[in-house]
Amino acid sequence: MLGNGLQGSLLGIRASHEGFGTAVTGLIMSGFFAGFLLGSVWTPGAVQKVGHIRVFAALAALASGTILIHALLIVPSVWWGMRFVSGVCFSGIFVIAESWLNDRTENDIRGQILALYMITMFLGMGSGQLMLNLADPGRADLFIIASVVISLAVVPLLLSASPAPEIIQPRSTSLKRLLKASPLGVVGTFSAGLTNGSVFGMGSVFAHARGFSIGEVSAFMGLIIAGAAVTQWPIGKLSDIMDRRLIITAVTFIAATIAILAGLPGLWSNANLLVFAAVFGGLALPIHSLCLAYTNDYLDADERLGASSGLVLVLGSGSIVGPLASGVAMSLMGPGGFFWWLAFFHLGLGFYAVWRMTRRPSLAAADQSPFVATPQQSSLVVTAAAEQIYSEQEASVLRRGNEPNE
Repeated sequence: MLGNGLQGSLLGIRASHEGFGTAVTGLIMSGFFAGFLLGSVWTPGAVQKVGHIRVFAALAALASGTILIHALLIVPSVWWGMRFVSGVCFSGIFVIAESWLNDRTENDIRGQILALYMITMFLGMGSGQLMLNLADPGRADLFIIASVVISLAVVPLLLSASPAPEIIQPRSTSLKRLLKASPLGVVGTFSAGLTNGSVFGMGSVFAHARGFSIGEVSAFMGLIIAGAAVTQWPIGKLSDIMDRRLIITAVTFIAATIAILAGLPGLWSNANLLVFAAVFGGLALPIHSLCLAYTNDYLDADERLGASSGLVLVLGSGSIVGPLASGVAMSLMGPGGFFWWLAFFHLGLGFYAVWRMTRRPSLAAADQSPFVATPQQSSLVVTAAAEQIYSEQEASVLRRGNEPNE
């Protein structure tokens, strides 16, 4: 995650330095999410053929090499291809690492392990933003640093003596079934993908175009991640005791308001925008986990694993569109188009959620699935782990309900 966080923002800044234009940069950044989506589907089959450690080592080596090619060949088409390859590699790395964690974890501590995994993801991604300050993005130094960090990731797995886990390759539930069970969950997950792609693909491009220094760019991206780290659990737990649609609607509309304010030209200093970044990240990034939990509210237990994998594909599709659309918005409206685009689809999601609340009654809080936070860049494995937590917690509730009163 250090290498992933560093290279995403680094490439956005370097693309601006090279004069690629925001629309072209958005297209380049979308390549990562297209590769990430493919990698989550491809990796299980590759692992079954040659094994976890070999695939992990190969993907880490490939990811380490591709970041260096960006510094050698400054050509948009080459950069798109390298971002695509990086997406495949990181997705596969996540699948293998998460499989290992999931396989070696007992059900009674699975929630704790997933929480620690989330903290590791946030710390790694956020610290990667701070590494932008180590050298000039216009030189090759940061590309080399990212390559070294990614290469080091293979060491723990190569030295591991624990048995390799069984890979999880669930069959995806059809989009038609997901839409029938939870239209808001599917639309919200797609919108969460739009946010992920826009923020992590084009956030540094916006900050650089807005005149931020390198230190301010790293702070801008880091505060978005920090905001989500702080609010993910309080928002999720609040959704466990209220109609989850109300929470989704509230955070969506407030996030849209923050985006509208941040997009107003000439009114805010860079320091103000850093505050907006933290608040927006704290509201917008938890929507993915909220929508996963809301979708599970309307699914049978035996459908959830397939539904989770289907939602990963929906999330990935939105992530591909996000940087493309935000790049076009910035090319048409200037840097403020980044936040105007974010405001536009958050308003759309908010109004859709309001409309959905008129279409069916709310569930009682006791009938809702428990909230489980999941990473922004999610693989099929971590959503499978979340599904196991849902099932275990629900079984625990049923056991308590069947116990005689003393």
